[in-house]
Amino acid sequence: MAERLQSRLIAHGALVFLVGLLAGFPFAFFELGKIALWPIPGSIEVSLPGDVRGWRMAHLEGVLNGITLIAVAGVGRDMSLTRRTQLIVFWSLLLTGWGNMIASIIGPVFGSRGLTFGGGIANSLMYLLFMAAVVAVIVAMVVAVLGAWRAAR
Repeated sequence: MAERLQSRLIAHGALVFLVGLLAGFPFAFFELGKIALWPIPGSIEVSLPGDVRGWRMAHLEGVLNGITLIAVAGVGRDMSLTRRTQLIVFWSLLLTGWGNMIASIIGPVFGSRGLTFGGGIANSLMYLLFMAAVVAVIVAMVVAVLGAWRAAR
């Protein structure tokens, strides 16, 4: 994989990871039942949108998708990929990482799950983003496997 594509994929992976870490704050606040401002004693009672399940998912989606982007970028030069297949892997993984991250934040904010199309704009948008991410990650991984096998010969 070209150095520029690798660097961009690492940067996007780090950003997706960071957004996932930030989504961990509402997750922690729901688990605690309050917003604790350590080291300041006490806590602030605030009403946050969503639920613990939704924010846990948003947190994990960001962390895991960010790691995936960084990992594939890290081994990108060990795969035998043409310029076209490099771009397919790159754009597919970007769609996967950001699609999953955005969809998983929409969920708790708007009280949606995105498991089926319909049921409101937020739910339909989540569903479309998740489905696009599923197709994109399968494409990216098939191309990556073929590129790795080609390089192993």
